[in-house]
Amino acid sequence: MAKVPAAAVAASGLVGGYAVARWTRKRPLGGVALAAAGSVAAYEWNRQAGPRAAAGLTTAYVAAFAGSHPLAKKIGAWPSVLTVAGTMAVASWAVTRRAA
Repeated sequence: MAKVPAAAVAASGLVGGYAVARWTRKRPLGGVALAAAGSVAAYEWNRQAGPRAAAGLTTAYVAAFAGSHPLAKKIGAWPSVLTVAGTMAVASWAVTRRAA
């Protein structure tokens, strides 16, 4: 099975969760997508960088989700989601690369 970087999983979870919620008009369904990707990313973070890094990155993932809401009021929904997804991907890459 091909290995997908945790950074891509985390960013995809943020973008995909929003997209699912928006297009289906069912916010809980978007939350399921967000949580599923977050769980996969957390597993990979733990495997690659250990439990402390995984806890920190998981906290950052939840903070990125929460922070996208007030940011969306300033710059718009999609720009906000893409900004936090990109930031999360960079943070994930930096932490897991350092641990490798």
